[in-house]
Amino acid sequence: MRLLRLRTAVAACAIAAAGTLTVGAGPALAQDLPTVVLVHGAFADTTSWDAVAAELRGRGYEVVVPDNPLRGPAYDSAAIEKVLADIPGPVVLVGHSYGGAVITNVHSPNVEALVYVAAFAPAQGEPVMLNLDPIRFPGSQLLPPVLQVKVIENDPTGIAERNLDGYIDPGRFHEVFAQDVPDATVADMIAHQKSAALVANLEPTADPSWASTPSWAMVAQNDRVIPAAAERFMATRAGARITEVSASHAVLVSQPGAVADLVVQADQGTP
Repeated sequence: MRLLRLRTAVAACAIAAAGTLTVGAGPALAQDLPTVVLVHGAFADTTSWDAVAAELRGRGYEVVVPDNPLRGPAYDSAAIEKVLADIPGPVVLVGHSYGGAVITNVHSPNVEALVYVAAFAPAQGEPVMLNLDPIRFPGSQLLPPVLQVKVIENDPTGIAERNLDGYIDPGRFHEVFAQDVPDATVADMIAHQKSAALVANLEPTADPSWASTPSWAMVAQNDRVIPAAAERFMATRAGARITEVSASHAVLVSQPGAVADLVVQADQGTP
């Protein structure tokens, strides 16, 4: 009887050990997930993605948030392509606002899906400004005096290393860019605001990556920077699977869970 009990105990230990190995296989499955690369837009920096990145990392994704120089689609997309070249596996590439124009100009073989978050998705030969046309898409408040201008020194992309950049007046940032974001968070966003070269909005887009890569798009219905109608038009033209949310232009800050959900949809290839 003691021998039988001993054999039973050994067998039970073996089964328990096997179960432990099976559970331990979870992280290996997580490694099969693509890397998510989050590209910020104008008037923001990498910290604008903090909440979305935390959501995605909590779901097992590796997340990379590169700096977007905000100099122009060609220059900026080349910078993002360098980052993508160091990522060994597949990538879901996400762009917010002007970052959408940047990912549209990225052509890297490891990008399996594009996600546009309240973003520009320009067509070939089309500058960003064309999709802020107040006749077709009224409603943008990104105009003077909200939009301010300053000279940037030591900019290798400018004439004589000087460039003319645009930024949002800090006193108008909350009401125009992020009206659904708490005051304290907006104060942090203003502190991290990055200006963008004005010529970036006038540079024509090259062959758009959305023409050959599956895409998803989030339309922010209360956007005061890129009108929802413009976002919807560009996303439809790109053949993107569209999700609409009641949010400001800063939807990535106000509703990070919804943005993370859309990234997961893009990863899984679901509408």
